[in-house]
Amino acid sequence: MREEKTSKKGKGRMTNGEEEPLSPMARVFQSPGIDLCAVTIMGFKTKINPDVVLDALKQNVSKHPRFSSILSDNGAKWIETEVNVEDHVIVPYIDPEEIGEGGQSFIDDYMSRLTMIPLDRSRPLWDIHILNVKTSDAEAVSFIRSHHSLGDGMSLISLMLACTHKTSDPDMFSNAIPPMKRRATMSHSLKTKGWFLRSIFTIGSTMRLLWNTTIDMLLLLATVLFLKDTETPLKGGADVRNNPKRFYHRIISLDDIKLIKNAMNMTINDVLLGITQASLSHYLNRQYDKKKEEDGALTSYQNNLPDGIRFRVACTVNLRSDIGFKPLADMMVKDSKCRWGNYFSFIFLPFTIGLQTDPLVYLKMSKSMMARKKHSYHAALVYFIIKIVLKVFGSKAAAELFDRPVRNTTTCVSNVIGPMEEISFRGHPVSYIAPSSYGHSHAMLIHLMSYADKMIISLAYDPTVIPDPHKICDDMEESLKAMKASLCERGLL
Repeated sequence: MREEKTSKKGKGRMTNGEEEPLSPMARVFQSPGIDLCAVTIMGFKTKINPDVVLDALKQNVSKHPRFSSILSDNGAKWIETEVNVEDHVIVPYIDPEEIGEGGQSFIDDYMSRLTMIPLDRSRPLWDIHILNVKTSDAEAVSFIRSHHSLGDGMSLISLMLACTHKTSDPDMFSNAIPPMKRRATMSHSLKTKGWFLRSIFTIGSTMRLLWNTTIDMLLLLATVLFLKDTETPLKGGADVRNNPKRFYHRIISLDDIKLIKNAMNMTINDVLLGITQASLSHYLNRQYDKKKEEDGALTSYQNNLPDGIRFRVACTVNLRSDIGFKPLADMMVKDSKCRWGNYFSFIFLPFTIGLQTDPLVYLKMSKSMMARKKHSYHAALVYFIIKIVLKVFGSKAAAELFDRPVRNTTTCVSNVIGPMEEISFRGHPVSYIAPSSYGHSHAMLIHLMSYADKMIISLAYDPTVIPDPHKICDDMEESLKAMKASLCERGLL
């Protein structure tokens, strides 16, 4: 496959050389033992005009310090540089015969090869690949790579929103996702009661917070030292980080998720975790099942799961006090409550892998699990500990502290809110947005993102461990349908 000559070779030229230190998580992500890269796969309803993309980047990329800086030699500081945008926009020559009838297969192979090609550290750590190939979901696809040290999912989505417009109103920018505050833990009815009841509630809540935090930190210590998940068909081996990754996405109905959320009085995140827990239980059950019916179908709902499976999920947690999106300019302001950068941490969720006759049980378990985790300082303490270890022992020790519990758990789930309306980039309407990442120690990552009336499930997976990611998404769709049907039968919808 040949490349069109849309780029000049050579390093970015230094300008005034201004320097800025990396945040603690950014230091961890760019360390040799980690080297995480975030990707954003965007499908478009029209073919992409590369000249339009280049023109837009030339006008805007210099305004953003992270995308116009390179790393210092020791990886501790950002150094401002002049960006040759042509170096970062790749439009590969595509032979129609090479595509054949499988446009999605061609794109999947192309993106998988890129996971084995590191970003050039002599330039700002991002690039955009334009693939004018038709798939079942889009007329063209862009594959945007940016090193995770540049920013977390919330930061990168805010940047994307700042560069796009509402499809319904091309003159209006799409960055108007309303900011959200964290939920208060005290109910309104208690706030109106006397000081005695409020005091009792506060004392009880504080004791529960301290207890949950203590248990979580002890479990984290055990996970760092010795506690490993059960070896299942979803658990990656020691070399999983170095294997090429592939990406798969599925679009499901956001309205159905909201119906379940309202009927069960829970959050969208609770619903998504319940669906994920149900789907992984059914997927693993089939993996353990060796019996098949005469027509080739798997035996239905026979429990083949071994007892006592330890299956934990690393779940990303936004540490910002304002958890909604703000305009990019506001995020770049110093001391902003919704800052640009990597301000997130992890909690570890124990999934109950088992078959339930009532699909709503998965939802109840996820709601209870998340209610407990919200009353713990686990996420904040993990970030604080990594920051201290980085300062005292250096980035190598901090990277190992970050990666060891990841290696000892099974998978990771991330949920990001996206644009509430359909967006367009310079006249190119966006069909879907599928965020993901690679360079991790899990055999599979599950990213979930809302977009208009859609929920996009995005999997990054190791094909040597998980050859059939579409079946996991099939199970997620079936679990969603089963939960909705169960609520309908009970008259709750």
